[in-house]
Amino acid sequence: MLNGRYHCGRNVIEIDGELPETLTRCTCSFCSKRGLLHAYFEPHQLAVIEATSDAVYRWNSKQVAHHFCSACGCSLYSDSPAFARDGSWDGQTRRIGVNARILEGIEAADLPVEVLDGKHLW
Repeated sequence: MLNGRYHCGRNVIEIDGELPETLTRCTCSFCSKRGLLHAYFEPHQLAVIEATSDAVYRWNSKQVAHHFCSACGCSLYSDSPAFARDGSWDGQTRRIGVNARILEGIEAADLPVEVLDGKHLW
């Protein structure tokens, strides 16, 4: 079980699973400006335990819900289509991209990272 929380502690999640072997750094305009390192999971693995100040940002296609704290500004997770590396999507499958930097007991910057060229895919 993995646990994550915002800096202010107002929002808490649990992930029923293990940290993936590699994290993902997306180069799209949103992720690169936020400095996110994503750990991907299936939607059923995510449990939102507390959501006191949860806010959602959607842009462009509105298909991705970026959850962040309205109090401290930390990114928590994104609920998005499970896009393939070429940008295609089956129209149904979704995935959760958790900001690995908020996971307790994990130093995300020390883990292996692969780069997704979101700058040119989306």
